[in-house]
Amino acid sequence: MPIINPLTLNGDRSVRNGSASALADAIRRGGDLRVRTAFRHNEHIDPSSSSAELVDEVAEFRQTLLLDDQWSAGIMTLRMPVEIPTGFGPRPSMSFFIYNQDAHQAIARPFLDGQPANGALGPSPLDDHSAMPRYHQADSWDAGTNAPSSNFIYDFDSYGFLVNDRWQEVFAHDSAGRAVSGELSDLTDAFKQGLPVKLAIAGLCSDLAPDAPLAHEVFVHAGSCYYYTEQKLFLTGTHPVVRVRPDMPLRYTSQGWDFGWLVARTDGEVERWLCNPYTLKFERSRTRHAIRWFVAP
Repeated sequence: MPIINPLTLNGDRSVRNGSASALADAIRRGGDLRVRTAFRHNEHIDPSSSSAELVDEVAEFRQTLLLDDQWSAGIMTLRMPVEIPTGFGPRPSMSFFIYNQDAHQAIARPFLDGQPANGALGPSPLDDHSAMPRYHQADSWDAGTNAPSSNFIYDFDSYGFLVNDRWQEVFAHDSAGRAVSGELSDLTDAFKQGLPVKLAIAGLCSDLAPDAPLAHEVFVHAGSCYYYTEQKLFLTGTHPVVRVRPDMPLRYTSQGWDFGWLVARTDGEVERWLCNPYTLKFERSRTRHAIRWFVAP
């Protein structure tokens, strides 16, 4: 499989090999992102443990973003918290980790168990990480609510950005559904052969920005796909998406993110079924976007 390593950072986040522009090029082509790190069990998982065993990790970032056509970030959209090596964490929640190209990291955690949450929205005190000297927390948001978040850097010895460079862009259209490049038939022929489909949606998170939003694309995998042969309309229900206020580096802020699912169509219409992470209540809306469509032979 076409796995490439466009960027590796040292522990101080300087470039060991490759470049941020090479990573951005790979993300722009629709590449699937994973990040390779390693850590000591009693430095990263359980500081009270006597085990200094080295643990290799390769983390999947199912969703990627390209900001201002130059800055790469990935989000874990499918991860529940785990306490390795034994199993899951204490409460059901999602672990929406962000990794940026410069190794700035973030975590948002919407809880799913319905326990009462009475915390206040806004800045919160930093957590005590004195037992984890490699963990540098920058801020904390919404502690005690149903959806706390924070931004941080964990000093891994290295960060290897690995990309499965298997995708081919076959069709692109503007927000009105007018073709920009490629042919719709190339997309529909590929989908009927059973090839996986992926989308790059321009400006999906723009309404989270209070001012003029930063230009961005959100790359998300398609689930089931459909083609209306008389209308010449292709559509898909996507995998889960996490929307974050566009910024470089990408970071969480209070009320600056949500998550949900999309139905995206080649006429430019996107229906959003988005979950408010603080209340777990869903709201439907429709927007229009330019979209690039990829398939993986």
